Amino acid sequence: MASLDNASDLGELFHGAFRGLRRTWAEQLAPWELTPHQWRALMTLLRRRPDMPAPAAVSGEAGCASGDIRLKDLAERLRIAPRSATEVVDQLEAKGLVRRDPDPTDRRATLIVATDAGKELFASIQAERRDKSMEYFAKLSAADRAELARILTQLRD
Repeated sequence: MASLDNASDLGELFHGAFRGLRRTWAEQLAPWELTPHQWRALMTLLRRRPDMPAPAAVSGEAGCASGDIRLKDLAERLRIAPRSATEVVDQLEAKGLVRRDPDPTDRRATLIVATDAGKELFASIQAERRDKSMEYFAKLSAADRAELARILTQLRD
């Protein structure tokens, strides 16, 4: 068993485990012809974290439907430059996975909206991701998985 004498050891172990989980992520996305950046953008549109306020409650997004987001807000949530977000949205739009709609609350703004094809693709990839995650964590006993979930939830919150 690895020594856990200091916090950096835990950080290294955690980072190594995470790398193991995401090692093949680009390969997993290849059948859908998506890059990790495109996936993150689509996921940001379609999956809300528990700690993320609903769209209408977020500053500057009043009146938006669930998942609809302004480009600048998408860039902020992805922690990338707006120009980079524009490129990613252009790529997703070319694939028919998102569209740009006028913002009903601000005619100068545009909302990024997932299309039905984008929603279907998201569901397919989420199912694949869940399966791969279950396979990865199957190395642990049920009790260890429950304990890990408890610990990671505590660290996240």
